[in-house]
Amino acid sequence: MTEPLSDLEMSNLMASVGPFEDSPHIAVAVSGGADSMALTILAAKWVHDNGGTLSALSVDHGLRPDSETETRQVANWLGRRGINHHCLSWTGAKPHTALQARARAARYDLLNDWCRRNRVLHLLLAHHQEDQAETFLLRLGSGSGMDGLAAMAAIVEKPAMRLLRPLLGIPKARLRATLKVASQPWLEDPSNENTAFERIRIRKSLPDLMAAGMTVQGLTETASRMARARVALEAGASHLLAGSCSLHPAGYACVRGKVLFSAADEISLRALSRMLMCVGGGQYGPRLRKLEHLHEKMKAAFRDGHVGWKGATLSGCRVMPLKEAVGAGEFLVCREGRALPDAQQVIRPLEMDWDNRFRLRLRGSKSPLFQDTMLQPLGRDGWGSLVSQAPEMRSVTMPVPARVTLPALVDGQGVVAVPHLNYQREGLSEGTPGFSKAVFYPRQTLSGTGFLVAH
Repeated sequence: MTEPLSDLEMSNLMASVGPFEDSPHIAVAVSGGADSMALTILAAKWVHDNGGTLSALSVDHGLRPDSETETRQVANWLGRRGINHHCLSWTGAKPHTALQARARAARYDLLNDWCRRNRVLHLLLAHHQEDQAETFLLRLGSGSGMDGLAAMAAIVEKPAMRLLRPLLGIPKARLRATLKVASQPWLEDPSNENTAFERIRIRKSLPDLMAAGMTVQGLTETASRMARARVALEAGASHLLAGSCSLHPAGYACVRGKVLFSAADEISLRALSRMLMCVGGGQYGPRLRKLEHLHEKMKAAFRDGHVGWKGATLSGCRVMPLKEAVGAGEFLVCREGRALPDAQQVIRPLEMDWDNRFRLRLRGSKSPLFQDTMLQPLGRDGWGSLVSQAPEMRSVTMPVPARVTLPALVDGQGVVAVPHLNYQREGLSEGTPGFSKAVFYPRQTLSGTGFLVAH
């Protein structure tokens, strides 16, 4: 008979992803499936015993006709147990390609935003042992390196919160047993039978792999060992970045090739990947093959004194030799000038993460006088307008590829403000929209403290 999880086991699992403050406010992502319902019930008891508060968060992606009804059902179940529940909706047009990946990204963005707004530092996720084994096999099949084969981390540190997966070593059967003992129903997601998704195909192949001698526990133990090795290499990458990379408050980096390429490739590769994630605003690093190709191009350019290599793009970044340092082995890493946010009106106060790189707070105005004031990337046209308005700005030393990707306020008369260039147009009317705050705040920090194993 499969044993349910006990309160003592849950206490030990939570300790492995701690520490927590006194009387913590914990959020848990709950879809209504067996895994997340079990985690929510277990977490509710742990939070109660520790004098804290639990908030259960469901995301309605709006992709199936029954999604709203299912979210209401989850709210009803949890309400009967006295658990606070909040529904977060993915609104707007839905993509026609890479739907599963984009829905996942939207889900994490919604969860992260709720936690940030409500000052919740810890978000529990219900990934379990089989999920970890599937992730390992997916990464193995795609040719991933050590980072990919480390699969999912038990602890992921974000700038303002932590993602916690306390159940990575727990079989799914034990979670279902926990629900049965608690007389708690759950929802079955029909997409879990859709073999158009690669993860579902891997899941359905697991019994055959087990028959061939593999075990879920063996796969997850290998992932755990890869994770330990990854943490050690990340420490080496952090040390390398400290000596090779200068990060500017405007969100671009200057890299000293002599230091970067003095390290073993495995360490310099992950240092480069971390730079690309930080500067490009991405949630995940580039594919290893593409990263290796860029790394080789940069190393060859450094060796040849930058002769003949004009640069490349990867992960939303532009990487190029610094003109001011030709022969000195320095590179510029900045945001690529494509796929930047669309222009938007500033008709009310806004606080937002712009391009997954900058945290902005803006003063808005509903006055008809300012209806044409837009928040947008500065762009080359904006830079041309800016130096026409203020010729002294020509002395700005920031590299052109970096400055044109900065957030700016623009109206019919030209550029209103670019905070990272310390520019604000003179003679502005009272009430003109403007920046109250503009700081570089990427999804992934350069320090790379995000991937941690449970302790």
